[in-house]
Amino acid sequence: MFGRSPKNTIDSLIGASTRIEGNIHFSGGLRIDGQIKGNVIGEEGAPSMLVISEQAKIEGEVRAAHLVVNGEVVGPLFSSEMLELQPKARINGDVSYKTLEMHGGAVVSGKLAHETEPVLKLAVSAGGKS
Repeated sequence: MFGRSPKNTIDSLIGASTRIEGNIHFSGGLRIDGQIKGNVIGEEGAPSMLVISEQAKIEGEVRAAHLVVNGEVVGPLFSSEMLELQPKARINGDVSYKTLEMHGGAVVSGKLAHETEPVLKLAVSAGGKS
């Protein structure tokens, strides 16, 4: 693991011949090569990386800190850190992201929404008023 961040490692794999009906909750790294009919949700507040390979298909909501998509997603997509849409990505739903990298050939049929972090506003001191 020379030079690799532990949060960018894949802990679990859903193989190409696997089909799941139901929601999946995970933390760490998950790679999906199969088909999911349900939501795929990375644990909020914990590092999460989701890789959706070229042969994968997800029908449902997808949420993770770091998302790499090269397959098909039918439903909304939320990335709290980095979203990479690779050349064979096909998204049919709205996409929310903080940072986006989109390769030529990727298709999004829905709205793209850039999420910014809340701005910290400081209260003005009333001590200087007359």
